Order: sequence, then C-alpha cells, then structure tokens
Amino acid sequence: MPHTPAPRSLVIVPTYDEAENVHEIVGRVLDVVPAAHVLVVDDGSPDGTGDIVAAMAAEDDRVHLLRRAGKLGLGTAYVAGFRWGLERQFDLLIEMDADGSHPADRLPAMIEAVAGADPAADVLLAIGSRWVPGGSVVDWPKHRELLSRGGNAYARVMLGLDVHDITAGFRVYRAEAIARMDLDSVDSKGYCFQVDMTLRVHDLGGTIVEVPIQFRDRVRGVSKMSQAIVVEAMLRTTQWGLQRRFGRRRSS
Repeated sequence: MPHTPAPRSLVIVPTYDEAENVHEIVGRVLDVVPAAHVLVVDDGSPDGTGDIVAAMAAEDDRVHLLRRAGKLGLGTAYVAGFRWGLERQFDLLIEMDADGSHPADRLPAMIEAVAGADPAADVLLAIGSRWVPGGSVVDWPKHRELLSRGGNAYARVMLGLDVHDITAGFRVYRAEAIARMDLDSVDSKGYCFQVDMTLRVHDLGGTIVEVPIQFRDRVRGVSKMSQAIVVEAMLRTTQWGLQRRFGRRRSS
C-alpha cells in the first residue's frame, strides 16, 4: 500500500499575558505531536509573552509568532491564525488555550478523529469535549459546572445541534472546511466564537465528533472569562437560533 503522509498540523494558541504558561504549553504540544507547528497569536501582551515566543521561534522552526497591536479578542485571534495557516497550506488547523486547561496528550486522538476518519464520514471537526462520556472537569465548583452544562444545553436546543460541548475551545478543524467559510463575516470576539464556528461547520454539512478530555483550570495567570463574554454568547446564540427557526439561515 502507498504511504500516506501525515497531515500538516498547525496548533494556534492565542495569548494575552501568558508569560508564565506559554513556554510550557508550546513544549507540551511539540513533545506529543513532534511533526506539528505551533503559531502563537499574541495580542501585544505587556508581560513579554511575545518576546518569549520569539526566542523560542529563533531556536525551533516549528514555532511561529504572530504579533498583534493590542487586545482584539479571542475570535479575531483565531481568524488571523486560520488565515496564516491556510496561506501556508496546513491540512489541519487546531485551537488550543495557552493556560494549560487543554490536555496536550489528547491531541493525537483528536487529530486521528479527523485525519484518520473514513473519507465517507466527511469529518470536518473534532472537539475536545468535557460533557461526553469519558470527559470531565477537575476542581470546578458545582455552580460553574451547572452554568457550563446549562449553557451548552441551551445552545444545543436553540441551534438544533447534536453537540454536547459547543463552547469548547480545544478543536481540530480540517483546513478545507475553514477555507470554505466566509471568515470576513465572523465577528464573534469572545467564547461565542466557538458556538459560531460549530454552527458554520454544521452548515457546511460536515460531521462533528467529540473526543472526551479532562479539563483543568489554569494554575498560573489570570482567567480572561468575564460576565460580558457570557452575555455575548447567550445573546448571539439566541439571535442565531431565532433566525434559523424563522428561516433566515446565514451563509457560511
């Protein structure tokens, strides 16, 4: 049988003030998936995150840095990373947080779920999921777990998607799916970006799979989650759900 080359994978890591975490996270990714490349999209971190990554990139040609002028939001960081990866013809575009909450050792299983799938299944996205059998969270207070489960259940019902962790930010996309999207129309800046992207993959007609992960809270640094981000996600999800129910489905 002819040898099938491994897919070219790009792990995109948005950062803002992650100097305490970024070196370790990039190292974990490259230890687990040595053939992958890592693109850190840094939003002008005043703590020197970008300089740390620049030094790593000077030593390892698998590490790349995309500097941005200021804090422009999670969604725009990923879109910038997607465009960078598409221009360089990567096969898989991967989302991963810089804070250590996403287990790098699950990357091979997530990559295999997309790249190793039966072509007839048309798997376009694998989500590292907390809320499927085998998935879990560590050291979360009960109210936070209920908020996350409830928010995901609400989005699943409103949008008609059979996905249990729509808000998850640990993802492997087939690059061809991203290339088919209208990225100029993506204006979700906070965590509702993940809901938006899930909906776009669904509307392309592709299969979405969920791979169980154990999610851990950050140990170092400050969380970027805020009430405004939660409100944005709820309002956007309601808007998209109502539009779909009344027959105004947008183009991808």
